[in-house]
Amino acid sequence: MEREPMRIREGYLVKKGSMFNTWKPMWVVLLEDGIEFYKRKADNSPKGMVPLKGSSINSPCQDFGKRMFVFKLTAAKQQDHFFQAAYLEERDAWVRDIKKAIQCIDGGQRFARKSTRKSVRLPETINLSALYLSMKDPEKGIKELKLEKDKKVFNHCFTGTSVIDWLVSSNSIRNRKEGLMLASSLLSEGYLHPAGDTSKAAAEGLSDTPFLDLSDAYYYFPDSGFFCEGNSSDDDVVMKEEFRGIVVKQGCLLKQGHRRKNWKVRKFVLREDPAYLHYYDPAGGEEPLGAIHLRGCVVTAVEDMPDSKKYDVDNILFEIITANEIHYYLQAASSAERTEWIKAIQAVARTGK
Repeated sequence: MEREPMRIREGYLVKKGSMFNTWKPMWVVLLEDGIEFYKRKADNSPKGMVPLKGSSINSPCQDFGKRMFVFKLTAAKQQDHFFQAAYLEERDAWVRDIKKAIQCIDGGQRFARKSTRKSVRLPETINLSALYLSMKDPEKGIKELKLEKDKKVFNHCFTGTSVIDWLVSSNSIRNRKEGLMLASSLLSEGYLHPAGDTSKAAAEGLSDTPFLDLSDAYYYFPDSGFFCEGNSSDDDVVMKEEFRGIVVKQGCLLKQGHRRKNWKVRKFVLREDPAYLHYYDPAGGEEPLGAIHLRGCVVTAVEDMPDSKKYDVDNILFEIITANEIHYYLQAASSAERTEWIKAIQAVARTGK
């Protein structure tokens, strides 16, 4: 009897339609031999499937302007499939597993997460994803500051010089010239973003290097809570008070509508100090569809909802009741994910203003 292909990873991603230029959230399942995508998590039959044999993956894919965290999977028949994750680490995790699945198919091996390679960093090999996480470490990473320039205030950012200084002090590079090359790679891969006219001009090719080792060239981490105040001639946005908190957790959940009681996939971003949970259309749009002020809220697991449609909701529902007694019902992808969200929201609600 033929063995069923193993499920490697599953979750919500936004997929571009193959016929029309529309982006829609899908429940995506990565198998050993292919990627299946479903209209809903509870559906039994996939809407489509992309075989991995002979496929290739490209990340980051920057074909769509401001649409972030996109990767491209090109099938053996040269058909392109575009997927968008909710945040950077999620995209990197999907890309890493898909690459490994393709390599296992090519090598005639079974997929296994445990690597057989010794945990010694090769001199010429640097893991950008791991380096990015080290740079964001609250204790030992790059310190995010409030910086002023040209009558503008840049919040949650840092200078190009501080990035190179950190790379030198952490022994990631041998000299500042090598640091410029590494920082430029971090910039091109989306691990760093330019803030302000000086760094943006360099990133657009108006300087000798994409990254600048300067004290007046500003940068920030994606989803760090960065915002700019003051008269701005570039694309930086003056953000409301509720957006100024540090991002604690993010990802896609199902949310029940207040009027029609139907469930829709939404991207949620949890911020602390001030404590807010914003939700967005994952298929596009930088403005949130709504905001939940979490100070004084109650969040609990829910085991049954009599007025909801009968989906497979065992152990994945939870409810947020705000201080104004507004009820929000949400569905996680799994019982473990529900627990993670509940703990994160409870912690923010206790400490955030």
